Amino acid sequence: MALQHTPWKGDFAPFKILGNLYFVGTEGASTHIVDTGEGLIMFDSGYQESLYLVIHHMNMLGLDIRDVKYIFHTHGHIDHAGATAALKKITDAKAAIGKEDREYVNGKRDLSYAKELDMEMIFFEPDILLSDGDVITLGKTSVRAVATPGHTEGAMSYIFNVNDGDKEYIAGLHGGMGINTMNKAFLDKYGLSYDCRDKFKAAMDRLKEEKVDIFLGNHMQHNNTPSKYKEILSGNKDAFINEKEWAEYAEWAKNNLIRMMEDEK
Repeated sequence: MALQHTPWKGDFAPFKILGNLYFVGTEGASTHIVDTGEGLIMFDSGYQESLYLVIHHMNMLGLDIRDVKYIFHTHGHIDHAGATAALKKITDAKAAIGKEDREYVNGKRDLSYAKELDMEMIFFEPDILLSDGDVITLGKTSVRAVATPGHTEGAMSYIFNVNDGDKEYIAGLHGGMGINTMNKAFLDKYGLSYDCRDKFKAAMDRLKEEKVDIFLGNHMQHNNTPSKYKEILSGNKDAFINEKEWAEYAEWAKNNLIRMMEDEK
């Protein structure tokens, strides 16, 4: 029996992470916004069912959904791309995704993970197909795509600058850390190659070489968003700044996969 998922029940207070970087997502899936000065960049749209929460959260922070110019997707699963079809109808935003995940979101392949959650994906055609190393600049923000396949074939991590007054930091958003799509049952079900595991481990090693000040996850638990939010409320405006956390999590993600592979044996 598929998991019954109710993302509309996962409200979480929106807040400014630092400078021009904001959290506007839900407990079920993270959505981040960067105000570039010449429009907004959104990272992951979340579930269609919780889009009303994302829009409401943006309004609470004085951010207008109609100002979104780009939607960067970490990968093509429903919890990160489910609301994009609707967003493309109410904004002029360009949807960007790793080129290998194009058919995840346009419906050509049954890999959106909607079936596993007993949900329905509203498909869309992406405007920008990203390759490793691609850079897109809007206003004062440049976003670099780093291919991190494994969780999906086209999973992308993103490295971009965050401005806080006269200070600039580097933020990193991991592209997809879940091992649920790299286990034997899932790979066999969809006829996917086991080489995704080696690609994932290599990608995590590569990510560890990136210098990142602010670690972001596409799910709240990846980077302990709730606890850092509490720190901000307590007066620590730099709660998300940690130069070691990014690499530590990449190492943990690689070892998590290795443990699963050992358990399968």
